[in-house]
Amino acid sequence: MAFSSGNSSGPMAEINVTPLVDVMLVLLIIFIITAPLMSHKVKIELPEANLIQEKDQVAPPVPPITVSVKEDGSLFWNDEAITKEILESRLSSTAQLQPQPKLNLRGDRTTKMRTIAEVTKIAQSQGMLDIGYVATKQKGQ
Repeated sequence: MAFSSGNSSGPMAEINVTPLVDVMLVLLIIFIITAPLMSHKVKIELPEANLIQEKDQVAPPVPPITVSVKEDGSLFWNDEAITKEILESRLSSTAQLQPQPKLNLRGDRTTKMRTIAEVTKIAQSQGMLDIGYVATKQKGQ
């Protein structure tokens, strides 16, 4: 602060604005230099996604196939009794369909897990991709 010794009745306080102007000029120069760096130099046209599917492109849902296995090892294809050889041939022809139907594998409560594993192995070897196991929820849970 500077004090005046004039004829005034008290000291006169003046603010020195020179350092303030220096700081403002330095900030202005910094912003002038960094502003062009913030803009992107390369223009890229990004592809647009078409998320709406046309109704005629959607395939009708294929009903799943149910293979049931009883305790004695007897097999059922959609409630029709079959043998393992017929199961293999039907699974191989079904695996060629587009879209491939789901295979639901059901077993009795007392069916050995070994028998279920054999049927699963047959289905996988014939090319079935979507194999599910059907179970019922226990009462009280």
